[in-house]
Amino acid sequence: MTERLPLFPLGTVLYPGLVLPLNVFEERYRRLVADLVAGEEPFRFGVVAIRDGRDVAPTGVDQGSQALAGLGPDPAHALFPVGCVAEIASVEQRKDGGYDLIATGTTRFQVESFDATGPYLTAEVERLPEAAGDEAAVLAQAVERLFRAYQKRLAGARESSVTGLQELPDDPMVLSYLVAAASVLDTGDKQRLLTAESAADRLTAELALLRRENAVLAKLPSLPAVELTRQAFNPN
Repeated sequence: MTERLPLFPLGTVLYPGLVLPLNVFEERYRRLVADLVAGEEPFRFGVVAIRDGRDVAPTGVDQGSQALAGLGPDPAHALFPVGCVAEIASVEQRKDGGYDLIATGTTRFQVESFDATGPYLTAEVERLPEAAGDEAAVLAQAVERLFRAYQKRLAGARESSVTGLQELPDDPMVLSYLVAAASVLDTGDKQRLLTAESAADRLTAELALLRRENAVLAKLPSLPAVELTRQAFNPN
């Protein structure tokens, strides 16, 4: 069964359970938020990531205007087909007419069709089920160990402290999304983690990605160098 959602294209991937702050100041997205809050709660919209190689605004600010302007005549070519429903937890209208809002990712969806004829992009979407998959608990333990090592190496590259790290969740599904959100990966890798069919599949992919990232961080002294050379570096 499909439903229609207004869409907010972003240069990042939103996962279920993760928080998304947005500063909305462009007119079409003011209209989107105004239409949502004029209706009944819960206020929901869809977040879809823009494919790599397009010029978008930084994460956390009003990326929508630049995003939509660069999508071209067919959003299906510019946007990934799997996104995440965002539910607004708080919204405040500023004096300039824009909005500061905080939303939380809730459910993944598959886009069935886009509609760019209105004041902002909408889509017919179908919610995707969540499954733990085989050996999810065992995989989660392995991912947690690698992720802890990754956090320490990443903090070292940034010359920051890892003191006060919060406890990681026991639920393999929740852990899989938290690791996906907290890892420094390109949009393509993050999108592949979002589209994994089960937590076990996502955790398996994260094992490979964390091994790769740990190898890179172990070889390179600083985070900018990591980001600049990651694609060219092929660890053994």
